[in-house]
Amino acid sequence: MSESISARSQIRPMVQADLDIVLAWRNHAEVRRYMWTRHEIRPDEHQRWFERAVSDSNKHLLIFEVNRQPLGFANFTATGRGGIAEWGFYAAPDAPRGTGRQLGCSALNHAFTKLDLHKVCGQVLAYNVRSIHFHKSLGFQQEGILRDQHFDGERFHHVICFGLLSLEWQPIP
Repeated sequence: MSESISARSQIRPMVQADLDIVLAWRNHAEVRRYMWTRHEIRPDEHQRWFERAVSDSNKHLLIFEVNRQPLGFANFTATGRGGIAEWGFYAAPDAPRGTGRQLGCSALNHAFTKLDLHKVCGQVLAYNVRSIHFHKSLGFQQEGILRDQHFDGERFHHVICFGLLSLEWQPIP
């Protein structure tokens, strides 16, 4: 993504008004196929998830914007003491090429500077090769493989575990 777009990008907390667009992204076939649960989320289910998440101080729901246009979603969930959190993210299915990288960088900058996290962890389904490469390109280290850890209703899949420490994070242009 060009520097001019980067300069106009921001990450902000998700609010109620974002629910419809985040639900549309999440239910898009290209996003859904890499999720832990692949069914189409109903609006009432999505509303309950949002209400639970915003009332939980361990969860941080974020929207990535360029020129005030929402183009992606990221979340961090603290997993215990010491500033360790799991993350998840996805770009809008129709977002311009390069949006995912900018989203990832913005979200990680937010995690390490605003949330003061020590470590961000990610789990990727082994068939999601793009996400595996994406994590590695951002500096994540592969920390393990959970064999046949996820059953999608038809078959088992390995889960690749990644971690990135705050001292390892180097913002990438």
